[in-house]
Amino acid sequence: MIDAKAKELGRMLGQSDQYKALKRANDGLGADPDAVTMLRRMEELRNDAQRLIEGGQEPTPEMEQEMDDLLGRVQVSTAYQQAVAAQENFDKMMMQVNAWIADGIKAGAASPIITLS
Repeated sequence: MIDAKAKELGRMLGQSDQYKALKRANDGLGADPDAVTMLRRMEELRNDAQRLIEGGQEPTPEMEQEMDDLLGRVQVSTAYQQAVAAQENFDKMMMQVNAWIADGIKAGAASPIITLS
């Protein structure tokens, strides 16, 4: 029974306005070649920096400067801003869903009715 309810909740979340807006925004971001190029380069720099740190070294000032420059450029992208806003809205909805689930768990745990599975 729990699996059926979870699948139904997932289906409803997938049909929510917040999820649809997130999907559209992510699709829009993926269609922006400049933003994609900058985000890929940022990921490369992050991976390079992580390898340096794991090897006991610090990222170079040039790496840090390039990351800062890329971040500043990508953050002004409309597609990026829309994706961030859509993600924040979806996250807020999911926090509310999690709160409702927690309330349901508390109510279920406090119920004197015992059910057999």
